[in-house]
Amino acid sequence: MNKQDSQEIAKQVLQNEAQAITNLISRVGKSFSAAVELTANCKGRIVLTGMGKPGLIASKISATLSSIGVPSLFLHPAEAIHGDLGRVIKEDVLIAISNSGETEEITRLLPIIKKIGVKLICFTGRIESSLAVNSDIVLNVGVKEEACPFNLVPTSSTTAELAMGDALAIAVLKKRGFKIEEYAFYHPGGSLGKRLLKVEDLMRKSQYIPIVFKNTMVKTVLLEITKFRTGCALVVNKNKQLIGIFTDGDLRRHIETETDLLLKEVCLVMTDNPVTIRGNKLAVEALKLLKDRKIDEIAVVGTDNIPVGLLDVQDLLKTGIV
Repeated sequence: MNKQDSQEIAKQVLQNEAQAITNLISRVGKSFSAAVELTANCKGRIVLTGMGKPGLIASKISATLSSIGVPSLFLHPAEAIHGDLGRVIKEDVLIAISNSGETEEITRLLPIIKKIGVKLICFTGRIESSLAVNSDIVLNVGVKEEACPFNLVPTSSTTAELAMGDALAIAVLKKRGFKIEEYAFYHPGGSLGKRLLKVEDLMRKSQYIPIVFKNTMVKTVLLEITKFRTGCALVVNKNKQLIGIFTDGDLRRHIETETDLLLKEVCLVMTDNPVTIRGNKLAVEALKLLKDRKIDEIAVVGTDNIPVGLLDVQDLLKTGIV
């Protein structure tokens, strides 16, 4: 096979699979809406099952649902009939994927599923199959032919199953009002999750940072900084509202020119009106602010300008936010 032949085959496969997805659009109707309602309002878990290649698709759909806050698990149908069906409870919703709708390992589950009383949604290419007839909701994912030249290897059919699963998951996401902050919560280890972390997730809370009144002597402030192992102290007025910040930089600037610096009130040598940020802001916004202002620490304040935390550039870098 020459290079040109390989390219043509690839194009044909992609066209075949793209058409398989396009054909699903006209089938999205009342059954799909019912599947979304059932999935979104499930009081238990969404259990996915499938054998062979459809099983791999079922596992991926289960992972997608879990990532958007919908409790889900994959149940291997062969293991299910040997005890794993004990994982399924009446409050669950079961989604079974089988192109033929006659997969032996899945059809053997049907009587037990009925006894448990769990609702059943199926993805199948044959709406008259045993699986479809015994399902509460049927989603037709049938394809005219596989991309395989022998019309045997699951290719276009599994692509259609996956696409329908994605459509269901995103519709459920919208139905449940899932927010980007929740996505970050379920993805704390990934680069996307890091970009969605908030300042309040990373800041050192007020009880762990030095907060001093404006008339506190510099000597005492330095002892507080040493105690909490920070590079600065936040300075507040009698109402505990932030009015300044005293940093290592302030100390260096004044140590050569000020006599009896250690005995001066911190308000005389602090930086007035320091840069602040709210805890509900994204951590990446804080990093940009630190870089733009060429500072290492930023005070986190509430709506009343009372300090609630401190964010150091090192806190961001350790998390991997760059």
